[in-house]
Amino acid sequence: MEVTVIISVVILLALGALFMIPKSQNKGKSKGTDSGAGMTSRSFTKEEISKHNTRKDCWIIIKDKVYDVTPYVEEHPGGDAILNNAGGDSTEGFFGFVTSYIASYTS
Repeated sequence: MEVTVIISVVILLALGALFMIPKSQNKGKSKGTDSGAGMTSRSFTKEEISKHNTRKDCWIIIKDKVYDVTPYVEEHPGGDAILNNAGGDSTEGFFGFVTSYIASYTS
């Protein structure tokens, strides 16, 4: 009985660890922000960001932070909608639906 409990706990811990490990080292990572994990802060001009506007190299701005979303382009549930603001500010597109939904729900 005791061994079964110990084995169950070990298996649950192993499964929990699998969900904590990221699938991709770059997926959704913010460009140029200091996360405290050795990354240094870097600034980009809008001109620099605008060059990253293709399916193979896609950066977006959300709330004044730059994100390389290239690995996510093919997985985006809205299809190519993520490319509408590639290389530019996607804050309104990212929060637009949620904000309008909350506004209509509360009024």
